[in-house]
Amino acid sequence: MSSSSLKAIAAVIFDWAGTTVDHGSLAPVRTLQQVFAKRGIALAGEVARRDMGLAKRDHIRLLLREPEVAIRWEEIYRRQGAESDVDELYQDFVPLQLACLLDHAKVIEGVVPVVDRLRSNGVRIGGTTGYTRAMLDELQRAACAQGYAPDQSLCPEDVGTGRPHPFMCYQLAVNLKAAPLSACVKVGDTFSDIEEGRNAGMWTVGVLRTGNLIGLSEQDWCALPDQEKSAAIRNAGKAMREHGAHFIVEAVGEILPALEEIAGRVERGECPCS
Repeated sequence: MSSSSLKAIAAVIFDWAGTTVDHGSLAPVRTLQQVFAKRGIALAGEVARRDMGLAKRDHIRLLLREPEVAIRWEEIYRRQGAESDVDELYQDFVPLQLACLLDHAKVIEGVVPVVDRLRSNGVRIGGTTGYTRAMLDELQRAACAQGYAPDQSLCPEDVGTGRPHPFMCYQLAVNLKAAPLSACVKVGDTFSDIEEGRNAGMWTVGVLRTGNLIGLSEQDWCALPDQEKSAAIRNAGKAMREHGAHFIVEAVGEILPALEEIAGRVERGECPCS
């Protein structure tokens, strides 16, 4: 299929951390671990990652309900976690996340040429995130300096709620004049990305190697034995498909064949629900 078929796609909406920047989605995990450590709770990486992609206040609220966290919280504070605790944890999270954001703002290899290719075919580029507006603005400035600048990115506070609700995607479709929704694609590395895209009536592409499900920096990934790499990709791919991803790719740099197939389906009148 020729690259000209990409013209059938109206917009591609990318996630940020773990998809287009921050290989391994390390910044939010490390910050959440810091926040809970201050309360005497050692937060395991896999627990911190379980609900990644949600608005950060929502993510913290769910972490307080995780059995291992809830038990430890009651041991320390002699009561269950409350909404006031969510508020305090979130207030701790915001400055810590802003302080470390630029340490994890490197644009992932392959993103810029893919976006350039899409733009050359008239495809609009959007972004959604679970970060706050202040965090997103900081991240966008750093990414733009590296050559990656979506036409527009939105965060939960821009539309009143975050993933898995589809409203960031809806608003981007309006703002970017991208229609129909069945000709748009949502790309991300978390289950909530996939739910967001499907709830919006878009095609979805799950990202594996660079994202939350594997959770390794580029350096740590490269150091992994080949057998472990294969197992990690296999397990992450299985999980993404089970959560409804229409397509899976190891990284955004390898996404063009999947997008070309989506474009072909759009041209044939297929929609994501079919």
